[in-house]
Amino acid sequence: MLKEPINSILAEVASASPAPGGGSVSALAGANGAALISMVCRLTIGKKKYLAVSEEMEQILVKSEELREQLANLFEEDSNAFDGIKAARALPKETPDQIAERQKAIQAATKVAIQVPLKTMRACANAIRLAAVVAEKGNATALSDVGVAALVLEAGAHGARLNVLINLGGLVDRAFADSCLAEADAMMAQVCGIKERMLSDIEERLQQ
Repeated sequence: MLKEPINSILAEVASASPAPGGGSVSALAGANGAALISMVCRLTIGKKKYLAVSEEMEQILVKSEELREQLANLFEEDSNAFDGIKAARALPKETPDQIAERQKAIQAATKVAIQVPLKTMRACANAIRLAAVVAEKGNATALSDVGVAALVLEAGAHGARLNVLINLGGLVDRAFADSCLAEADAMMAQVCGIKERMLSDIEERLQQ
């Protein structure tokens, strides 16, 4: 039942078209991480052993589902951002006015192509904070699933950061570029720190 839509997405990524590419795949990784958080919440809510945290898990579930939808939408949004740069580069450049308009369009499209993976990073960072709570308080039989969520959320954030970096060099607005880089670096450090702490604790608990 799931095989065909998954294969359809993979075939789209594997095609000769540069979009969807790494940015879209990063968003998809994040969406999978959020989905795993939702799954573990649902495996926790209402269980006799976890009644004390059921309400908290319900609140986390609402947030993880919102993030899952946001990241799924970012899969397409990232492809659209790439297409925007491609369209801007295809504008005519025969006259000085055309050259100026083309450059202006490229700069605007590049800013969008930076902002989209930044949104992916923000969503992954928000999701991994939820994952840390679920790992601590959620159904222990699904502890490995929360660990996988942390790993793919880190991958999603890291991949999105690479897509921020590749677009920064061509920007004329260096203040904007510096601001985006600072935000990306801060989020990446936070995500990596949470993932490392989570995995260390999870592996220790799984081996007890």
